[in-house]
Amino acid sequence: MRAGRDAGLSRRTLYGTSVDRPHQGIRGTLWRDIDAARDLLPALRDGDRLSHSTAARLWPLPLPRDLESEQSPVHVSGPKDANRLRRPGVIGHRTVHTTSIERNGFLLSDPARLFLELASELSVADLVAVGDQLVREPPIGDPLDPRPWLPMHDLHEAVRRARTPRAEKARRAVALVREGSDSRRETQLRLAVVAAGLPEPELNTMVLDRRGDEIGRFDLRWRRFRVLAEYDGDQHRTDPVQYDRDISRFDRATMAGERVLRFRARHLRSGGGQAVHTISEALAERGYRGRA
Repeated sequence: MRAGRDAGLSRRTLYGTSVDRPHQGIRGTLWRDIDAARDLLPALRDGDRLSHSTAARLWPLPLPRDLESEQSPVHVSGPKDANRLRRPGVIGHRTVHTTSIERNGFLLSDPARLFLELASELSVADLVAVGDQLVREPPIGDPLDPRPWLPMHDLHEAVRRARTPRAEKARRAVALVREGSDSRRETQLRLAVVAAGLPEPELNTMVLDRRGDEIGRFDLRWRRFRVLAEYDGDQHRTDPVQYDRDISRFDRATMAGERVLRFRARHLRSGGGQAVHTISEALAERGYRGRA
């Protein structure tokens, strides 16, 4: 906690949804990265910046578990005409793209360049999850950390112009990026649904009751079929206030005629087949007959 505050992260950022929590301990990972990056600062030269998965963790952006371990190397990108930075635990890169952005006291790859860099480390699905967070504009913003970090149009344009070795993967991923996803798990659920050929859902839209009063936002929504899907992370279970709020929200949505489906991490294993089957059955019950 203290390391994050020292790095300039606001309390809202530390405890809000901008710090994604794909699994318990994500903030501890962030603190380790802050400390490792700070220790490396004296070795950085003019034109160097923290890049790739290191920059993503410091942002912070959601990454798969294997890139959040204590053994993860620190990535540093420098000018193409300079030597790669060589130190234990550091992977040096040379690049013609020398622009950087200061964030929380560190020079990092700018969002568009970072998306392209991560194409060399991530699967298409994990890259989509990063893109979803870059273009996300939360319902309640943080004035100290304006969102989106990268407008959708700018992301598409940067990928269109890219000539990097992994540009084709980035283009496949950016075609699947959507505005409105709150977490990596929500992105995984959406991608599983779309890959199965089911209708693409709306993301985090407000649902109203029969009188027109607001019930709340739901992760995935099939408006025509009145089906809602929610991914329940640990905070939904361990936070009593959040848990009580969820119960009320789900009950009100059901009374308004919506079918509410709830999923946890186990439902997303093996490509999300279990979640997809449940959603498919619910849509069929509500009148979905497949693509015309």
